[in-house]
Amino acid sequence: MSKQVKQYLVITGNYWAFTLTDGALRMLVVLYFHQLGYSPLNIAMLFLFYEIFGVITNLVGGWLGARLGLNKTMNIGLGLQIVALGMLAVPAEMLTIIYVMAAQALSGIAKDLNKMSAKSSIKLLVPEGAESKLYQWVAILTGSKNALKGVGFFLGGLLLTLLGFTGAIILMASLLAMVWLFSLFALKEDLGKAKNKPKFNEIFSKSQPINILSAARMFLFGARDVWFVVALPVFLAVTFNWDHWWVGGFMASWVIGYGLVQSLAPLITGSKAVSGKTTGSSQNLAPSGRSAFLWASYLTLIPLAIALALHFNFYIKASIIIGLLIFGAVFAINSSLHSYLIISYAGKDGVSLDVGFYYMANAMGRLIGTVLSGLVYQKYGLEACLWISSAFVATAALLSLKLPEYKGSKQV
Repeated sequence: MSKQVKQYLVITGNYWAFTLTDGALRMLVVLYFHQLGYSPLNIAMLFLFYEIFGVITNLVGGWLGARLGLNKTMNIGLGLQIVALGMLAVPAEMLTIIYVMAAQALSGIAKDLNKMSAKSSIKLLVPEGAESKLYQWVAILTGSKNALKGVGFFLGGLLLTLLGFTGAIILMASLLAMVWLFSLFALKEDLGKAKNKPKFNEIFSKSQPINILSAARMFLFGARDVWFVVALPVFLAVTFNWDHWWVGGFMASWVIGYGLVQSLAPLITGSKAVSGKTTGSSQNLAPSGRSAFLWASYLTLIPLAIALALHFNFYIKASIIIGLLIFGAVFAINSSLHSYLIISYAGKDGVSLDVGFYYMANAMGRLIGTVLSGLVYQKYGLEACLWISSAFVATAALLSLKLPEYKGSKQV
């Protein structure tokens, strides 16, 4: 194997290992604290710092990656996740809301350092101009990560049943520590380090396409989480009378399917023409900013249709389940397109600055969506969440109209 492929496999392996623990930890926390009698609102609060620190970490983490190297920020992320897991391996009486929020904040920092490092590294491992290969590698990394996050949901429930909360935490921390030790030696030392050390005030992007794409990403992920994070699980439990395991299993299966579609996105969205020309080069198989607009436009219609089905009481269970599956597939393609475009638009030197800024917007969208999901559902119900979701996706689509039409555009 080439040196680039070996590095890609190490990075992907790190990302997979981290993602499994991240998904399992989320399910462990939800189920365990539900058993301890915590209210849904208190459980939701446990993840508030996780999302808030994701916004901060992506912004600062990109700057750190450019100064220190992406191998170091990835390994720092793995190390922080081990510390976060260790913080939770204490007696139950010590697990207060504030203490667990602090552990989750650390886990949120770890997750976004790891993700930013993994996504940025691909830009440096793919030859310049090989846009089709870049898209494929990004799609595989992103899709496999989300599929494994769904597996992590199942793993968390299984470990809680077999080992209990503390045993599960210790096992995950031990396995992740072995991955971390391997990563310390296997990752290339200067990966992603900028030739010119960026100043801290350079953490904000000066590229118009990256700023536009970041804004579109914020609305895109806000559109997903405004009904998916809180509103949908509660709706399934209350309206369909599904027990906790049915809801958790359904959501986990959805995430796994979502990840698989992300991995296949290059087969679905690849275009053989750039600016009206067909040459057969691999670059021509990569999508454009126009692709982001079209797929966001398709997605806009799905929450709108589900909202109308709820409003007119039209086969509600079938509309929700089928609509959610279609939404997941189309959203996965949108997400994969965006993940490719940011890596494509980012500058080669100090790539993590651009990627970090972009994923800061992603984290902001998740935070906005999470807060609105609980607030709007509590006051107005799932239908209102879906109307907001459709409006958010429409906004993302309109913003995408301003993206460069194809890779050859002057975009920086």
